[in-house]
Amino acid sequence: MKKVAVITDSTAYLPQEIVSELEITVVPLIVQWDGESYRDGIDIQAEEFYERLANSESIPTTSQTTVGDYLEVFKSLLDQGYAVLALPISSGISGSVESAFQARQELAGQPVEVVDTRLVSMALGFMVMTVARAAQAGASLEECVALVHDVYHRIGVYFTVDTLKFLNKGGRINTAKRLVGSVLNVKPLMEIRGGKIELVESVISRKKAISRMLDLVEADIDGREPVRISAFHAAADKDAEMLMELAIERFHPVETVMTYVSPVVGTHTGPGTVSLAYMVG
Repeated sequence: MKKVAVITDSTAYLPQEIVSELEITVVPLIVQWDGESYRDGIDIQAEEFYERLANSESIPTTSQTTVGDYLEVFKSLLDQGYAVLALPISSGISGSVESAFQARQELAGQPVEVVDTRLVSMALGFMVMTVARAAQAGASLEECVALVHDVYHRIGVYFTVDTLKFLNKGGRINTAKRLVGSVLNVKPLMEIRGGKIELVESVISRKKAISRMLDLVEADIDGREPVRISAFHAAADKDAEMLMELAIERFHPVETVMTYVSPVVGTHTGPGTVSLAYMVG
């Protein structure tokens, strides 16, 4: 039986130590800014990206991973004797998964699987980490695919942004929801639901948004154990650290991950984004 190589993309923005430890292959999406292209997490890192974004008059755009990018990675891993499982960003947010599907079609008959994860950021990260650990323990390609579908129902993520202008500009959230977030400067609280960004509610302050994220996660967890938690942010480290401290106090997680919103995702959410992802079981 071939060992399974797990692939994700840069939108998961897993810390490098986790990527190395779990032997995860990361394919970058692209940030395009003022005529230049940057590979997410390679040519541009989160800290420098958000510093530049805060002072820029122009707003970057993003582009998906190409079929050629995935083919190159797939072929390299197949040549090394691996079976391949790709877990890209949700199709409801990016077309990258379609590129992966097309690359898989060109390798018909080879042990390559692609799954539309319907997740992004550390919600995707927790799925990838779980499957990568199973692969390291000797799970087959079929077992890893089954685990993807099982773990999806045990993962969730909530986030708040300073403004909905970035999501609206990128077409990731509709106009009606943008208007909800603009009334009286209330703070929108959102989640990834069914693979898309959906508004949960609007609250009167950022502090309240952080508090509500914890309440919503607690309701979703519903007493189940063990719990894994990730707080991640876009140039909002103090809020993310506070959120993590409160989450640890409330949920007693067996694992925590602190990281950034990747530049590609941050292009659409903007600086000031604070997020909380969880996985149970």
